[in-house]
This record gives sequence, structure tokens and C-alpha cells, in this order.
Amino acid sequence: MITLIHADPQLHTPMYFLLSILSFIDSSFSTLNTPRLLQSFLTSSQSTSFAGCLVQMTLMTLHGTAVCLLLAIMAYDRFAAIYHPLLYKISMSQHLCVQLVAVTYMASVANSALLTGYIFKPLYCGPHIINHYVCDIPLVLQLACADVAKAKAIVFSSSALIILFTIIIILVSYAYSLVTICRMRSLKAQSKALSTCASHLAVICLFYGTITFMYAQASSHSSMEQNEVVSVFYTVIIPMLNPLIYSLRNKDVKPALKRGCLDMLSS
Repeated sequence: MITLIHADPQLHTPMYFLLSILSFIDSSFSTLNTPRLLQSFLTSSQSTSFAGCLVQMTLMTLHGTAVCLLLAIMAYDRFAAIYHPLLYKISMSQHLCVQLVAVTYMASVANSALLTGYIFKPLYCGPHIINHYVCDIPLVLQLACADVAKAKAIVFSSSALIILFTIIIILVSYAYSLVTICRMRSLKAQSKALSTCASHLAVICLFYGTITFMYAQASSHSSMEQNEVVSVFYTVIIPMLNPLIYSLRNKDVKPALKRGCLDMLSS
């Protein structure tokens, strides 16, 4: 997706620029977790260093935060394209898109540094055993010897703030978008507007649906095996599905993919 978007001039729009950033985050997120999962399956090595656990948790928090913020920006992008189509190139200029992505990464780095600092501040006296293939925040906090109430409060507050903030932006953006679509007199225009939102809505439902299910599982004291299955879906399956959803359901990506294949064959 990244190569296709940057190689095809017809895909040089704010929507596909943001999609290329999402594809980069997805590939980085799966690369962060999948090799460790395969290592635990294929070898007898089940251990990781303290520094490795710290780096993995930091990057997981960074990428998770970035996905939430980027999905909200993409929802606003669809709102701008539908609500003000004539001013779309001005309201979502390339300069603004770069600024929004930069702010997304800065906020993600700040949130990741804050959470990781509080999580690894308490003393960990053992046993240093996590029944999981990733260094997840709740599991690491269970190993602490000191009181972690403050760290848990910081983690919960930060996660709730980011999730609620992004969900509100997404809901408001799509509420205005749907009202605008309903006011369109042309069925063809309505169909085209809905098609541009369908892929993004599918990705949002997958991402936030999995997050909701994970919180429900955690509150219901589900087994560790169930949590691991959900984590695999969240860290591996969804990043793999997102590019497929955008490519298979998108009328611009499929012709661009055909043109790219023909160019490769002709060269």
C-alpha cells in the first residue's frame, strides 16, 4: 500500500497520504510483535531481557496511541471531503496533513514515555514471569512489589482520555458526514460518498471493537489463553487486514494496483 500510494500520482491525495501512514504504523506494529510470537512457537527460548520488555512496551504504547489518533484524523478528513468538497484541498492541504501526522507522533511519544516511566518506576522483586508473548502493561504491573495504584490510575486515565477523545471526533465527524450525504439529491453522489467512508468505518469497527472486547475480557476475569488469542488478533490480524480492506473495497486502489502490475510487466 505504501509503495503503491507513493508511486501512483492519482493517489497523491490527503486521504491516501494518511492511509500510507496507517499502513506504516500497521507494518511497524506487527513487526514489533510477530517475530517474538514466532520465536516462542518455533524455539525453546521463552525469555526476554528487561531492556527488551521495556522497549517492546514503549513501542506498543506508541503505536497504539498513534493508531487511535490517526483514525480520528482520517474521520475528519472524510468529513472535510464530504461536507466541503470544493474547499477540501484547502482545508486538508499537504502542509496540514504533515503537521497532523507530526502532532500524532509527538503525542504518541509523550504518552508512551509517560506511561512507561510510571510503569517501570516501582521495584520488581519477582518472580519475573509473564504468561504472555508480549510485555503487556497490566501483566507487568502485577509483578511489582510496591504499591502500583498511582501507576494504574495514570494508565487508565491516559487510555480513557485518548480513546474517548478519538471516539468523539470520529462520531461527530461521521454524524455530520451522514447528514450531508442524506441531503444529497443524487443517488450516485450518495453512493460515492458512502463508498469513501465504508473502508474506514470497517477499520474503525475492527480496531475499537477489539479494544472493547479486550476490556470486557479483562473485567470478566477471563482465562489467559483467551487474552492471548485476543492479543494475537489485535497485534497481528488487524494490521494484516487493514491494507486488504482498503485495497479490496476501494475503487481508486484497484485500478492503481493494475497499472502498477502492468508497469512492472512492461519493464
